[in-house]
Amino acid sequence: MKLAIIGNGRMGRMIESVCGEDFEVAGFVGPGDCAHPDEIEGADVMIDFSYPGNLEHVLASAAKRKLPLVIGTTGLSAEQGDAIRAASDMIPIVWANNFSTGVTVLARLARMAAQALGEDFDIEITETHHSKKEDAPSGTAKMLLSAVDPHGGYAVVNGREGRPGKRGREIGMHALRGGTVAGAHSVYFFGGMEEIELRHRADSREIFARGALRAAKFAAGAKPGLYDMEDVLFPQG
Repeated sequence: MKLAIIGNGRMGRMIESVCGEDFEVAGFVGPGDCAHPDEIEGADVMIDFSYPGNLEHVLASAAKRKLPLVIGTTGLSAEQGDAIRAASDMIPIVWANNFSTGVTVLARLARMAAQALGEDFDIEITETHHSKKEDAPSGTAKMLLSAVDPHGGYAVVNGREGRPGKRGREIGMHALRGGTVAGAHSVYFFGGMEEIELRHRADSREIFARGALRAAKFAAGAKPGLYDMEDVLFPQG
C-alpha cells in the first residue's frame, strides 16, 4: 500500500520508519519535498500529520482523487471540522486526536466505567507531557473528557487554586509538563469508599505512527464516511 504523507516532520518520518513490508511511502509534502498533495503520484491512502493550514488542500486533493484519508493534525477549528465531515460524504476519513491503540482502549473503558458508576463517583482527568508542549489540556485529555461526559452535563474545571469551595457537579482537568514525557493520561473515579484509576503511558511516539498505519489499512477498505480509532479497533461496534 502506497502512502502520500502530508508533513515531513517528526511524525511523518516516524511513519516512514515503521512502514515495514506492507507499506511504502509514495511521497511527502513538506519543505524540501513536494509542495502540494497533487504532486504525489500512485498513492493508495493519504495521511496528514502536518498543520491546520494544509487541510483545505489535503481535503480537496483526496476528494478529487478518491483517496482514503487519515487525519492526525491537531488544533483544527470548528469550521475545519465541518469541512472534514463534508468531505467524508465522498471518501473514507479516519480522524482522531490520538492514534495510540492503547489510548483508544482507555477511552472505551473510561466510557464504560462512567456509564456504570454514574453520579456516585467523582471524575478527574490528568495528563502529562514533555516540557515543550504548547497547548493544555491535551487533545487526548479532551477526548477522554468526551468519553466520560459525552453530553457535556458537567462543568469542566481546568485546575484549581485559591478557595474553590466544595466540589460541585464538575470534572477536573489537570496538566503536568516536564522532561521528555511522550504522553501519560489518567482517568480517576472517586467513590465514597473506593477509587478506580485507568491509566495509559506512551514511551515513544512510534505507537502513534503504528496506529496511523493501522488506520490507513482500515480506511483503504472502508466506504465513504467519517471514522475514528474506535471504528478501526472495534469495527463491530
